[in-house]
Amino acid sequence: MAMTAHVLIVAGTDSSGGAGLSRDVETVATFGLRSAIAVTAVTVQTHTSVERIEPMPPDLVAEQMRAALASSRVAAIKIGMLSGNATIEAVAAVLRDQDKLPVVLDPVLASSSGRSLLGPEAIGSLTRELMPLCAIATPNLIELGILTGEETARDEAQVEHQARRLLETGCAAILVKGGHATGPQSIDMLVVRQGREPMHFVAPRLDKNMRGTGCMLASAIAAGLALGKPLEDCVHEAKRHVFEQIVSLGRRQPV
Repeated sequence: MAMTAHVLIVAGTDSSGGAGLSRDVETVATFGLRSAIAVTAVTVQTHTSVERIEPMPPDLVAEQMRAALASSRVAAIKIGMLSGNATIEAVAAVLRDQDKLPVVLDPVLASSSGRSLLGPEAIGSLTRELMPLCAIATPNLIELGILTGEETARDEAQVEHQARRLLETGCAAILVKGGHATGPQSIDMLVVRQGREPMHFVAPRLDKNMRGTGCMLASAIAAGLALGKPLEDCVHEAKRHVFEQIVSLGRRQPV
């Protein structure tokens, strides 16, 4: 088991099972890989609200990560919910010793219900300490604006501008999720540091409300990177996986 490729997931729990670690582990398994985990926070959640958050001590998060890295063949790392400056710095310290592993950052700033999960005082630490260590970050439009200190982008030119601003942190690529936009298509934009034109990943916009899609997308990308696939292929397959999961949810729900 230890020799099987693993994705190390650094994230918070969700007692409803709709997002967080449970969604991450489920997604990684879909791609035929195993998960190692480091719990950053325990949350009490339903599908409509976050009722309580208990952050883990930062040194405990770092110790979990190091134990997972020592125990299993970790081939990629996915980072989700973080609880503050100290946790961000603890996670970054571990990652600096693992500079050959691809890291996928899902900058979880708020829950689907709107509750803040990472305070504004920690935004600087996230962009300064963590993003330079990442192969890709996957903000949605709202998160992109917050991370760059600008208003939410309203058109493609603004999205690209803000994504390129985030690349200045040292992160190798930014995937801006288009789920918060409008229109008949959900368009994600991938911007990379090598000066190439942005790549667009398009899927029909579905009228289904499913929690945890951001967790799914980032975990699926991490799984693809763990399998040694090119980043563009990882994003394409992850986008398709999320689309298929939302479609499947629609089939299971009564009309």
